[in-house]
Formats: sequence, structure tokens, C-alpha cells
Amino acid sequence: MSPAADSLVEARALTRVFRRGNEEVRALDGVTLTIRPGELVACVGPSGSGKTTLVNLLGCLDNPTSGELAVSGKPIFGDGKPLGERALTRLRRELFGYIFQDFHLVPTLTALENVMLPLAFYRKAGDGTGEAERLLRLLGMDKRMSHLPGELSGGEMQRVAIARALVNHPQVLFADEPTGSLDSKRTAEIGDVLVELNRNGGLTIVMVTHDPALARLATRVVELRDGRVHAG
Repeated sequence: MSPAADSLVEARALTRVFRRGNEEVRALDGVTLTIRPGELVACVGPSGSGKTTLVNLLGCLDNPTSGELAVSGKPIFGDGKPLGERALTRLRRELFGYIFQDFHLVPTLTALENVMLPLAFYRKAGDGTGEAERLLRLLGMDKRMSHLPGELSGGEMQRVAIARALVNHPQVLFADEPTGSLDSKRTAEIGDVLVELNRNGGLTIVMVTHDPALARLATRVVELRDGRVHAG
């Protein structure tokens, strides 16, 4: 695989097969896709179309059954020897940020402590409490830093999750249904945050969404059906 010069993440013929007993489920079927710097890509499609599987593969959270993947021009899966788990962990930690629908905040830690949690495993120069506080202020959470997740609204918890995903300055932010459990008002708020991060902060974002309003904010929409790219 010869990755495109302007690609951040490039997939070629990615396939992911799961087994349920004797049944073989082809969750992703030969997807080829390039994510370029500065894009805000929305992955849409019906339930079971392969959106989450695709994002998990692009974000190196799962391994493909077959196909090739390169990140910043470096082969990850495919021809030759794939990266080992230690190298994959470093890649995920240093280059990617992740936001999930269910937030995954630690209930016994404050908003600030949750944001700082990744710094316990990897810390870039200049990072620390000040950076975590800066991100929470940026996201309108300056008066909620000392609150526990149980004391926050759904929109506030998602803002904390976004700050945590950004604290290590990722090149690409992967968001799997980032507003799936929020009402329309909170969805609009999070949508505004993602657009701000992308257009003014230059952050590349790949998100899965069922929400047409959120998808319309994207610079590109990729539609999946039955594990294949139908458009985009």
C-alpha cells in the first residue's frame, strides 16, 4: 500500500468479519476511504451498516480481518508485519482522541480529574493541570470543574469527555454517536463545539451519527449500507 501524500488515515479494502456460532457476519466489506487533515467527516447509515466498526478500525481500536490501513503514511495493518500491541497503544495514545456515546467518565473523579486521567499514562511537554483547566474553560465548564459526573447534566458530561479526548492534543478525534443520548438542545451545543474545534482549531474529526442535523455540519458525509460505502 502506498498511502496518499495528504492523508492522515487511509484504508484500503478493509473487511471485518465476526462469528456468531456457525454464522459469519460481514460487518465491514471492502471499504476504501481516506481521511485528510482538517476534515470533519460524518459516517451515517442505518443501524448495522458498519459505521461503528469502521470508526473502530480507523481509530485502531480493532483489527481488520483483511485489508490495509495506514496512519500518517505509516502502514498499520496489511502487507508485511502489522504493528505490535505496544506500538498500537502508543499510536492510539499519541495521535488519536476518542469520544463515546456513554461518556465513560470515572464516577468518583471530578470533571477536572477525569480530564487529567490520560496524563497519568502519557504526558506531552507543557501539559498538566493547566491544560486540563484550559480545555474545560474552552468548553464552558469553568464553574463545574470540581463536580462529580453524577452532579453534571448529560451535555456537561459529554463536554468533560471531549476535554479528556483533547488533553493529549490528538491529530484525529473519533466520536461514536457523541450526541446519541442527548436531547436536541444539548446535541446542538455539542455540534457547535465540534465545529469550533474543527474549523477554528484545525482538528480532524471522524464521527458516527444518526442525527441529520449533526451530519449537515460535516465537511464530508460518508454513507454506509451493509458494510460498504454507498456515498462519500
